[in-house]
Amino acid sequence: MNRTPRLFAAGALALALAVPAAFPQSTSTKPAETSSAPAKHAEEPPSPSAARAAELYDANRVTKTYYLTSVTQQNDANEILIALRNMLNSRAKLYLVPSQNAILVSAPPEEQATVQRILKDLDRPHRAYRLTFTLADSENGKRIGVQHFSIIVAAGQRTTLKQGSKIPVITGSFQPGSGVQNQYQYLDIGMNFDVSLEDSPGGLRLKANVADSSVGTSSEYGNSSGPLAQEPIVHQTALEGTSIVTLGKPLTLGSVDVAGSTRHIDIEVVAEPIS
Repeated sequence: MNRTPRLFAAGALALALAVPAAFPQSTSTKPAETSSAPAKHAEEPPSPSAARAAELYDANRVTKTYYLTSVTQQNDANEILIALRNMLNSRAKLYLVPSQNAILVSAPPEEQATVQRILKDLDRPHRAYRLTFTLADSENGKRIGVQHFSIIVAAGQRTTLKQGSKIPVITGSFQPGSGVQNQYQYLDIGMNFDVSLEDSPGGLRLKANVADSSVGTSSEYGNSSGPLAQEPIVHQTALEGTSIVTLGKPLTLGSVDVAGSTRHIDIEVVAEPIS
C-alpha cells in the first residue's frame, strides 16, 4: 500500500499552520483624548497706539472746579455727576464736593469744554409754582366756611405746610424718687399739607397729602373728668393721591361727608406759574 501522498498532505498542513498569516490583522485603537477646558490666552498688552493715546490724555489733563449755582438738592447734583461721567472719556476723573456744591473735573481742555456745555444745560433752577388749596365747608347744602392755603412749590421738590397746635399726650410715667413724672408725645393738630410737583407733558403731576384734624370736646370722652391730654379724641379728614393739574384751572381733589353730621368738605387746588 502506497502511503506517500497522505504523508505529504499532512506535512503541508503542519507547515501552513506554523507560518504566520500574510495578511495584516485589524486592531482597534482609541481616539486621542482631548481636553474640554478652554484654551487659556494670555492677556494682550494694549496696542502702541492705545498706550500712546492714554499717555497724551494724561499729559494734557487739567483740573477745574465747577460750582453748581441752581442745584439745591443732593439727588440733583448726583444726577448731573452721573451724566458727566457717561459723556466723558473713561479716563476722566470727577468728584462731587457736597459741602461746596461743586464738581471737580480732571480732563484735557477739550473735555472741559464739554463739561461746560453740559452744565449750562443741566444746572438750571427748577420752575416754581404757586399752589392754592381751598377747603370749602358746607352744611345742609349751604356753605358755612372757606379756607385758603397757598404754597410755593418747585418742580421736582417736596414742600410741607403745617398750621395748628401741638397737643401733648401722656405715653407713660415713672417715679425717679420724689413724685411721678409723665412722658409725653405731641400730636400735630390742625392743617397739614405735604405736596410735591413734577413737570409732565399733560400738565403738572401733583402728589398731595392734605389732612385736617381737631381735638374732640370733653363731652365726647368716656371719662370727662380726666385730663384732656391723657386720652384725647382726634377728628381727622385726610386726602392723599396723585393728580394731573392744568395751569390756571381749578381741580377738585376730593369731597367728603363728615360722619355724624350734615357737613360736607370739598378740597380744591389751582396751580399758577411764578415768573
